[in-house]
Amino acid sequence: MRAPPTAAPLLVALGLAACHRAPARPTTPTVAAVGEPTPRRPVIDRYHGVAVTDDYQWLEDTDAPEVRAWVAAQNRRTRAALDPIAGREAIERQLTTIFHAPAASYARAVHRGGRLFAMRSRPGGQQPFLVVMPSADERAAERVVLDPNALDPSGQTAIDLFAPSHDGRRVAVALARNGSEVGTLHIYDVETGRELGDTIERVSNPTGGGSLAWAADNAGVYYTRYPREGERPAEDMAFFQQVYFHALGADPATDRYELGRESPRIAETELSTSPDGRYLLAAVANGDGGEFAHYLRDPAGAWRQITRFEDGVTAVEFGPDALFLTSHRGAPRGAVLRLPLTATSLSAATVVVPQGEAVIEQVVPTATRLYVVDLVGGPSQVRVFDHAGHPHGALALAPVSSVRSMVHTTGDAVLFRAETYLTAPAWYRAGGDSLTPTVTAMRDEAPVSFDDAEVVRELATSRDGTPVPVMVIRRRGTTLDGSNPTLLGGYGGYGVSMTPSYSPTNRLWLDRGGVVAVAILRGGGEFGEDWHRGGNLTHKQNVFDDFIAAAERLIALRYTAPAHLAIRGRSNGGLLMGAAFTQRPELFRAVYAGVGIYDMLRVERDPNGAFNVTEFGSVRDADQFRALHAYSPYHHVTDGAAYPAVLLTTGEHDGRVNPAHSRKMAARLQAASAPGRPVLLRVSARSGHGMGSSRSEVIAEQTDVWAFLFEQLGMPAPQ
Repeated sequence: MRAPPTAAPLLVALGLAACHRAPARPTTPTVAAVGEPTPRRPVIDRYHGVAVTDDYQWLEDTDAPEVRAWVAAQNRRTRAALDPIAGREAIERQLTTIFHAPAASYARAVHRGGRLFAMRSRPGGQQPFLVVMPSADERAAERVVLDPNALDPSGQTAIDLFAPSHDGRRVAVALARNGSEVGTLHIYDVETGRELGDTIERVSNPTGGGSLAWAADNAGVYYTRYPREGERPAEDMAFFQQVYFHALGADPATDRYELGRESPRIAETELSTSPDGRYLLAAVANGDGGEFAHYLRDPAGAWRQITRFEDGVTAVEFGPDALFLTSHRGAPRGAVLRLPLTATSLSAATVVVPQGEAVIEQVVPTATRLYVVDLVGGPSQVRVFDHAGHPHGALALAPVSSVRSMVHTTGDAVLFRAETYLTAPAWYRAGGDSLTPTVTAMRDEAPVSFDDAEVVRELATSRDGTPVPVMVIRRRGTTLDGSNPTLLGGYGGYGVSMTPSYSPTNRLWLDRGGVVAVAILRGGGEFGEDWHRGGNLTHKQNVFDDFIAAAERLIALRYTAPAHLAIRGRSNGGLLMGAAFTQRPELFRAVYAGVGIYDMLRVERDPNGAFNVTEFGSVRDADQFRALHAYSPYHHVTDGAAYPAVLLTTGEHDGRVNPAHSRKMAARLQAASAPGRPVLLRVSARSGHGMGSSRSEVIAEQTDVWAFLFEQLGMPAPQ
């Protein structure tokens, strides 16, 4: 998801509502020592005639000395609770072994100039690095293009974006530090690794992301950038993303504006080019709610708009002589349209793959084929068509697997990355007349084995009767007697799909008698746009009802019982956790919520929160305010309630979800919870939302999470 970084101006200043703020007690808060209650300083905000009291609004001021002291005290409190847990050191050793396993892992593959570029991870490295090789089967010829671990041995610098030139001789990258996702553009020579000296700041940001694309002659780069100092007021510096062109060696101050002045304040722009580089496509998202407009730049340099937000087109891909569009207008599960490159109107598009039972997730055109990657309730299938839409069968995939990404190489050949809940990712090659993919040398070596495990699909029924799939990972022969420690996760937002994913750390849970489950919730994209819309804006409560139904179903099937049930989620999944345990505290024993959103009435005040309005709604709208207020976790913490044990984690450099959400939620829960179960807050000074975190930081946080969950559920300590 995309979300916020810092506390922002008043609701009145944003025009969000008729808002009156009345401090009930104009005292300056003092910092609580370890174990002492957090000082309250009530503030009353009014929305559409409703008075809402906020006792901990002072914790939104990230840079205030008293807030920093409060965070330090919370971290001391958390360390005092987690460090003595029996077996904690063994957990850290197990995680270190998994994360440092002697195996290569490849992601984000791109084929340019007859070569393959990819991000690779390796044992001992803090950050993935960029490599190039002749093909996916020639790993012996692999070379490192850029290693951020060499640039910054601390592990705090990450490659946020990269784009090789069409001839494969140069690569543009955006480097970001401390998990901030604020990227600076650099250009490197692929053969020598030498930096060319071109540097452009603010090409990416956690609010609207960022993108890079090369000109057809490889002599310059199109890039997104955010306002520079003096161009916009301070409150707009994370908005108004635009597209510029930089000629290699030129002064960035002279870079040419290309597109974006008419785009929304919350635009998120993604750039791509035709195979020959002559055409440039800009996909502009209207925030995070799933609306897109597309603009095409022709070889003469003229831009024309080919789709609008209301057209329901979510993706556009270049074919050899046409564009292939994924459309949801009248087709919530998606249809594929063909539009000539020279067309001036979407009305010229023809349907080549009509809507079917599966949900179209990705379309990859090749010389004569269309590879259509579908979702079937979570798992993937890949259908093959010609450009006129005539079917040519489907690729043979492993059962209950996901195709994470697919790239065109040459002719009709493609590479795709696939994995299952139980088998590690690998890149496969497909093409020609054969529908049986072959595994390439780019495959992960599994650091653990799940040969003793199986995946079972259960079905829950939500409050309104909607069927909710629940994927269960368990050891074969698991006894269903209600005593199994069970870890249930979910997401349910932004149309993001919970596809089968190999997670080696689940081995720690299974080895201690546990069961892992994933709920497939509305708000996601597993069953199409109707499924997404059924869980966003004023329908968000459906997501929480679905999750609660999944938990109740696992209990009814005697996988577990409330005393043995833990839940986990991050980001939008952290919001899910907060809503679930505040609405049904008796249902869960322990909760891990990472980088979560908890105060739904003040989300949009943060820069990235504004991008989320198209997904969550706004307090400016009376109906949306009522829906937000009805489930906002922070506002539904009840004094004296017997809540589960809760671990909240966040990073100081999170530009997607303001860390203040976790601070305020921790303070409120600690004040309200009945004695007996801990509420802990872990704030990292070396991370953000999770993207770009160093491996050592990931291991440190995961050690705390697993130790917390094992102890709370009374699971045996690792040996």
